[in-house]
Parts: sequence; C-alpha cells; structure tokens
Amino acid sequence: MEWNIVHIGETDSTNQWLKERQTGDRMVVWADYQTAGRGQGKNTWESERGKNLLFSVLLHPNDVPANRQFTISMQVSLAICEALGEYIGDLSIKWPNDIYWRNAKLAGILIENRLCGSAICDSIVGIGLNVNQRRFQSDAPNPVSLWQICEHEIDRERLLREVLSALDRYQGREVRQQYLSMLYRRKGFHPYADAEGTFMAELVDVEDDGYLLLRDDEGRTRRYAFKEVSFII
Repeated sequence: MEWNIVHIGETDSTNQWLKERQTGDRMVVWADYQTAGRGQGKNTWESERGKNLLFSVLLHPNDVPANRQFTISMQVSLAICEALGEYIGDLSIKWPNDIYWRNAKLAGILIENRLCGSAICDSIVGIGLNVNQRRFQSDAPNPVSLWQICEHEIDRERLLREVLSALDRYQGREVRQQYLSMLYRRKGFHPYADAEGTFMAELVDVEDDGYLLLRDDEGRTRRYAFKEVSFII
C-alpha cells in the first residue's frame, strides 16, 4: 500500500502540520524548511533550507499497548538505520532514539503518541535527518550530515522513500534484541553524568518501557528515564 506523501516548502513543524491536517492512514509530510523544528524536550533542530530531510509520519500501531509504546521508538530507529546502511556504515542508536555515525549525530526522532485507554490510537513520528548540509552553525555539540561523510549529494526524496519502505518492514515486528545490538556504547565502560555528577558505567539493558539500565564501575545498577542521564562524548 502506497504512502500518501505531501511535500511542502515551509512550515513551523511537520509534526504540528500533520496533527492539524491528517486526513487518513499512511500520511507523510516532508518540508524543505521548518521555522520551529524541535527535538526532544526543549531542544531545537538546526537545518539549512532545502538541504535536509525533515518529515513526519502518521502511524496507527494497533498492536502496541500503551505500556510498551517504546516499541515504536525501537522500530523507527532501526528502520532509519537500515535505510542509511545502504549509504554508510558505523551506524548506531544512541538511547533512546538518536541515530549516530561514530560519535556524531546524524538524525533525531520525536514521537508523539495519542492514547485511547490502554492502547495507542495513533503516533506522529517526526524525523530530522542531516542529508546535504555542509556546515552547521548552531552550538549543537556533534552534528554530522551524509554529505560530510560521503562527500556527495544524496537525493532526499529517494532517501525518504527508502526510510518509509524500511518502516513498513519493521512495523509489527519484535525488535528489542536487534535494537539492543545496535545501541551506541553497547560494550565497555564510558562516561555519563546525572544529577549526582559524572561516573563511568557500562550499558546493561533497556527495559520494555524505555528505561535505561547502567552498571557503574562500583557495581551499582542505575535506572534512568529520558533526560535523567547524559552521555559525555
């Protein structure tokens, strides 16, 4: 079944555009520029006009209960990695769902779920993927684009369709073990920081509800929700 793809020049946010104008299943909007593009929490997303892939997808994940909504994040992250894997290697997923090339951020995901009781009615998945931008001007610590890696331009619409095809393949699948195998810093001890300060830890697990489990170098297990711990890169 084909996706209903809408291409627009500019909007405040593709997630907001889709919220206001969704007209049916399998709808996608992608924009050349966002005036208020954002990431998780209060983060903003820098993108040069017409250079990157900024899009939102409307999903109806009927098989995912509300208490396992992190499944959607895992499926989307893996789909993006699969599509990007046709162009580059050295990809990983930085918990919860940033797409990394080596130690640099290539893509970010913002998922907004609408619940109906114990089930998910629908999900709007916003994705920002750095494609053809050559320089980044903001104070974001570690952005990278496909152009910077490959040193040539990538067809944005073709890449969009490749991500959507991969997303079709991942919806409805049990992907937890594959997600864990793709995690950034999945082996060894690395530096982190939380409200108590900095520490060294190894990644132990990601629970079904999305909580991150780390074990520090003193043997203490630490459990975190999103934004409660940061990766020191």
